[in-house]
Amino acid sequence: MTRPTPPPGPAPRVPPPRIDAPTVRTVRPVRTTPEPTPRPAQAGPSQAAPVPAGPRHTAPPIPRPPAPTPRDGAPRTARDGAQPSPRDVASPVRRDTAPPTARDAALPTARDTALQSPRGTATAAARHSAPPAPATPVPRIAEPRAAAPPTAPPPTTGPAAADDEPRPASPATLSSATLSPTTLSPTTQPPPTPPPTAQAPRASRLIGVDAARGVALLGIIAVHALVETTDDGVSTPSYLIFGGRSAALFAVLAGVSFAFLTGRARVRPGPDLRSAAAMLATRAGMLMLIGLALSWTDPTIAALILPYYAIAFLLAIPLVALPTAVLAPLAAAFCLGIPVLSHLVRPMLPVPDLGNPSLTGLLTDPLGLLSELTVTGAYPGVVWLAYMAVGIVVGRLRLSSARTAAGLLVWGVAAALAATAASVRLLGPGGGYAVIAAASPPELLDSAPTIADAVTGYPDGVTPTTTWWWLATVAPHSGTPLDVVQTAGSALAVLGTTLLLAGITTRGVSAVLGHLLRPLAAAGSMTLTFYVASILFMNSPLDTFGPLEGYLWQAGVALVAGLAWRRAVGRGPLETLVSAPALAVRDRVRPAAGTGTPSAAGRHRD
Repeated sequence: MTRPTPPPGPAPRVPPPRIDAPTVRTVRPVRTTPEPTPRPAQAGPSQAAPVPAGPRHTAPPIPRPPAPTPRDGAPRTARDGAQPSPRDVASPVRRDTAPPTARDAALPTARDTALQSPRGTATAAARHSAPPAPATPVPRIAEPRAAAPPTAPPPTTGPAAADDEPRPASPATLSSATLSPTTLSPTTQPPPTPPPTAQAPRASRLIGVDAARGVALLGIIAVHALVETTDDGVSTPSYLIFGGRSAALFAVLAGVSFAFLTGRARVRPGPDLRSAAAMLATRAGMLMLIGLALSWTDPTIAALILPYYAIAFLLAIPLVALPTAVLAPLAAAFCLGIPVLSHLVRPMLPVPDLGNPSLTGLLTDPLGLLSELTVTGAYPGVVWLAYMAVGIVVGRLRLSSARTAAGLLVWGVAAALAATAASVRLLGPGGGYAVIAAASPPELLDSAPTIADAVTGYPDGVTPTTTWWWLATVAPHSGTPLDVVQTAGSALAVLGTTLLLAGITTRGVSAVLGHLLRPLAAAGSMTLTFYVASILFMNSPLDTFGPLEGYLWQAGVALVAGLAWRRAVGRGPLETLVSAPALAVRDRVRPAAGTGTPSAAGRHRD
């Protein structure tokens, strides 16, 4: 029987040779991107319009009989080298007929990858043998649209991940979701790194400031507990190191606290200044009350500094309203000018008794007590106002910066050395000691072996006014211009050192420094509490120790107890007693003023 002649048409193309299964099994598609959120499905057959073939499909779709079936039984498609079948022409618009893009020429599709394996041939056979169904077509790879917002978080694997090693994916994971333009785009950038938090620098700044307070606390306890002079009147090394410098460091750090409490910026005149002044005046009042409550203690053991600080606090309130550009030169003028003015005024004021200020003295001789606290006492408020001004200027700086800390260290050391060198030059070769010896009473000359030792150990807050050459000394607690410059420079050097140490982040070194600075900073965060505790201890029967042994016990208790209290409770008890009413007054004045103090006021623990 003669077979019918097939209809004329182009000769069937010879299919490419079949790839054996064992060879194909070794090919595994590798994907380095995770599955993003699937894109919305394309329109169905009834809604999609025919799309003309792109450059990848140059042959027009011509209806032809099915191509010869290969040996494995899987029919070939246009992609496999044969002409498309009528079913392919009638099927919905698919990826094969979509207009290609630039990415299509470089990146294989999931269908290309799947048809290179036995699993792909089986899939192709099943697709051609099954009846057409309105299944959801494979999403078309297209250029990412700028208007489409991301609907999923950035991938955690692939090129943008922490590790850059490619991770192989199984064929099951090569779904339409993995063909997202976002994941396949060669220009995909890793997720932006969040900006570094400011908590670490701020924490190092606070630790450095508190550690400097801890140094001041240990120094002032050393001045009280250790011996100041030997039996023949020569000042001891501990007094020469800690005498005057510890109290000055306290005053400078009090100014830094002023800057923190007022937002580290100038306080504008008006409601803000009134609320800030009310808060600072309340703190000064609380310090005065605590100092008056301790007036029964022995001034020969420890002269109370709290009443003098209260006066300095009140005098420093107007300084917070000055811009830094004005306050900085004014602070320098205070350091050099106020001691000179004090030297001029003191001869006209009553002679102080240098006892601890008491409530009785406040009631019986208020002007005499005010004169002593302000000008003639052991810690005269007008002289210590210079330290407060320096501290406010420093507190407005960026203390978290290593450059600022290094500047404080360098300039502080330079100021201290320059003042000391000037004093030595003026009193020695300049003839200052000879003039002081000639103008001093015999008891001063008999108090020490040499005039230099007498000048070093005699001042107690102020110097005699018998000659102007007294202003050339840098003796502890002398209150001269050179003494103020030297002690202020020492305070800045200590603060810069602690800030630098607290800001070190080198592995290993930072851990060791942390163990050393944390107890010091914990004690420094409770300076008022431990200062009062030290005064009470040394004036009690419990102090049966020698000078050095008693100092070591007090220092050890302050470090250990301070660290334990800070971890368990936080703020010290007397610090809370001073801060709570100050903040309450500020909040009470704020509604009446109409606005509040700067937003940063009250944030820093003091």
